[in-house]
Amino acid sequence: MFEVLVYVYENYWQGDACPELQRLGRKLTAAGFDADEIQEALVWLDGLNIAAQVTQICLPAKASPGLAEPVSSLSGIQPQSADSLRVYSVAEQGHLGAQSLGFVSFLESSGVLPPHMREIVIDRAMAAPGDPVTLDDLKIIVLMVYWSFGEEPDALVLDELCDDTEFRLAH
Repeated sequence: MFEVLVYVYENYWQGDACPELQRLGRKLTAAGFDADEIQEALVWLDGLNIAAQVTQICLPAKASPGLAEPVSSLSGIQPQSADSLRVYSVAEQGHLGAQSLGFVSFLESSGVLPPHMREIVIDRAMAAPGDPVTLDDLKIIVLMVYWSFGEEPDALVLDELCDDTEFRLAH
């Protein structure tokens, strides 16, 4: 599935340039991907699209045209306060593993993964195969979450997400 997601990211680097899922499935078949991998990736992408759309609607800073108050107050979603703490469930800890959770924490503490995007990363990681999810797979998930919001990560973050740490030498 992750090879399909990387292909989608590389070929449709702007999320809005990506065709609708049925057409994307035909393009992926033509590219030579396995039907089961395509189906798994399309289901995963559909979940990502839904999560990104709902989150964009409910972001606290956004106000809908013609409304006096932000949409989030209308939907009952409160923004995360600066001193709040994210507690991971036992299932999340088991499925993500210490390395992936540490990386999410690193991105969040660096200020490059806001809480609403973190929640989508966690949701999509929980929907991904692998027990625990590998760090490389989590990095693809983070890239796809940025992609779904039409954002490109900062250059240093992008380097961290795309860098193969296997051959990195510590100085």
